[in-house]
Amino acid sequence: MSATVTIPGFVNAHSHTFQRALRGSHATGDFWHWRDGMLELADRQTPELVRDMYLQTYREMLAAGYTAVGEFHYIGVDEARAAAAAAEEAEIVFVLLLSAYERGGLPRFRHESVDAYLEAVETLQREGIRIGLAPHSVRACSRAWLEEIGRYAADSGLVLHVHADEQPREIEECLAEHGIRPIELLAATGCLGPRTTVVHATHATERELDLLAETGTTICLCPSTEANLGDGFFPALALRDREIGICIGSDSNVRLDPFEELREIEWVARRQERRRGIFRPETLLEFGSTHGAAALRLDDVAAIEVEIADAASLVFSSGPESVR
Repeated sequence: MSATVTIPGFVNAHSHTFQRALRGSHATGDFWHWRDGMLELADRQTPELVRDMYLQTYREMLAAGYTAVGEFHYIGVDEARAAAAAAEEAEIVFVLLLSAYERGGLPRFRHESVDAYLEAVETLQREGIRIGLAPHSVRACSRAWLEEIGRYAADSGLVLHVHADEQPREIEECLAEHGIRPIELLAATGCLGPRTTVVHATHATERELDLLAETGTTICLCPSTEANLGDGFFPALALRDREIGICIGSDSNVRLDPFEELREIEWVARRQERRRGIFRPETLLEFGSTHGAAALRLDDVAAIEVEIADAASLVFSSGPESVR
């Protein structure tokens, strides 16, 4: 006997959808070894490939219960347009988090200047694409770029998403260049605040977490990717104790399952606390839905119906209305 329950749809606040093609690839080496293969894949992307793969993946997200996606995009403006078109065809709510890339990575990632980056943001916004700012990381953007993007975010009211503290090497390089850690640099350049989401923060210090709490900054956790890449354990208990907002993302899309992301948040917390029941189920659902919507500045979250056919079966379908 089955039953149907209506709940808010899940929000995938951080996706690099092209990386779905890496699923099933042989897993060896560390994050930086994986990144080399990812860059090779990124360099092969075209608008046509993006349109086809993203359509397929967005439909997979919808089938898993995600009703909105924040696409953290750094592979070109024409490819961004293709991603938006794929989302429209798939009928998933889409927010383009256009990445600012000053240095490193591939030539196709980089903008000639921060003004050129902001001009691209404004062009895509005029074309009707819902958009947010996304300085890729403190590795990819200098202090001057971060300051300018932070000012623009404050003036425009756009959301700002940024990777930080995912890998120890990133932190070491930031300390060598700036004398402070990544989240401290984001605070010093005006990039933290209620409209900012820091992605990962896996190796954040107590001081950095205090800065996030003091500024009302959200963290996006991507547990399946962080586990797959061997990033480490995010500081679940420290986030709880500081009441820092948490949302979730599928990131490299090695798995597309919001329940798995939320379950891992709870399980990491249990391993750190050495007891069960750290986050209430209602709180975990908020991480997956309303917190993600807030991180992307979406006014509401579409409802989904969960059909419980038996103890091990969940089937999703679009609900009759939005849940605020």
